[in-house]
Amino acid sequence: MASFLQFLLLFSLSLHLAFVSADDQSSETQTQPRPPTPIIRPTKLGLKVQKDGATNLHVAQIFKRTPPVQLPFVVDLNGEFLSVNCENKYLSSTFNAPICHSAQCSRANTHTCRTCSPKSPRYPMARPGCHVNACAVTAVNPVTQQRAIGELAEDVLSIPSTLGSRPGPMVTVPQFLFACAPSTLLQGGLPQNVQGIAGMGHSRISLPSQLSSQFGIPQKIAICLASGSGQNGVIFFGEGPYMMLPGIDVSRQLTYAPLSIGQQGEYLINVQSIQINNNIVPLPPKLRSNQAMLSTTTPYTILHQSIFIALTQLYIKQFSGVPQVKAVPPFGLCFDANKISYSEMGPAVPSIQLVLDNQQKLRWTISGQNVIVQARPGVMCLAMVNGGPNPKTPIVIGGHQMEDNLVQLDLVNSRVGFSNSLLFQRTNCANFNFNLNFNANTTATP
Repeated sequence: MASFLQFLLLFSLSLHLAFVSADDQSSETQTQPRPPTPIIRPTKLGLKVQKDGATNLHVAQIFKRTPPVQLPFVVDLNGEFLSVNCENKYLSSTFNAPICHSAQCSRANTHTCRTCSPKSPRYPMARPGCHVNACAVTAVNPVTQQRAIGELAEDVLSIPSTLGSRPGPMVTVPQFLFACAPSTLLQGGLPQNVQGIAGMGHSRISLPSQLSSQFGIPQKIAICLASGSGQNGVIFFGEGPYMMLPGIDVSRQLTYAPLSIGQQGEYLINVQSIQINNNIVPLPPKLRSNQAMLSTTTPYTILHQSIFIALTQLYIKQFSGVPQVKAVPPFGLCFDANKISYSEMGPAVPSIQLVLDNQQKLRWTISGQNVIVQARPGVMCLAMVNGGPNPKTPIVIGGHQMEDNLVQLDLVNSRVGFSNSLLFQRTNCANFNFNLNFNANTTATP
């Protein structure tokens, strides 16, 4: 009997110890901290850009504010900063207007103060774009050149990261500086419903500069504009590779030429001569060395009047087998489209070479669909415009000539890389894989 009681006592003690041990293990498991979420440090960013058929300008979709809202912005390669229409229901819990003479204003290189008074009893309090003692900035409509005074502001901006072949998770700039500009600035020559201008020029608060500063990526901007209305192109920020379907790294075929920066942050290259099918365009001596500005807000290349006349005269000789027709404005040289044949590279027309060095080895070849444009049914025109005797620069290379080309602005090495038409590589700028979509709320900071 005593041994049976001893057995029961030992058995009960064993069960008690087992339950206590299990409870301790469960408690330890519940109190163990979860491993930290890995921080995303992007090496490259990618921005979706769509061609607007009505204006032939290119529009980027950018996430701003808290909570994030996707907004359309016209891409201005030479703009100084991002300007935003703050009068159209700008709601954000993270918006801030830096006070005059603050560090943010110094970074934006503005030292002028601005005080905005409410325009009506409906808005008795300060609001985005209207504050007391704010920093004044001058915003510009890049098409009409209209200017207006706005105020410096900061808010959250989100943009997709990428490995070069598809979009990755969204990353965030918590205090992105931009200009609150009057809505009247967006009323001339721009696509409908755009909410601002995405300035990408060489300035401290341009979109590329702030992205580079925030994430530590190299200041390299690779632009690939789609040629079809409504098609999606892409702008990369950071080093290559830049992959297009079907698995082609379009950065491997770049030719590089020197890049210089204008007084207003615009991107310039030197064109030593122009050739058509390797025949030299005779230029006036004072214009033999020409500066050319790259522009995404100029739909078609603009030439100094003397260059335009000389180029069109030689082009007519090189394309003598196709009859001319009455010109369709704004173009000055047009042809019977029914007499123009086509190949896989587009219209079979004489190519134009921009020679970028004295040795004539660096050539940006403009060919096929980048040379000519359908102005109306049955009429195709040389996609270049007479800029008169006093253009801003002798040559402005427009968006049409950059479409389906990869153009990389390498600010680290002061050079521009160009691929020539991607059609020769059996791809185009609409072939970036945008199929993976990430929620703008899934963000990460460096």
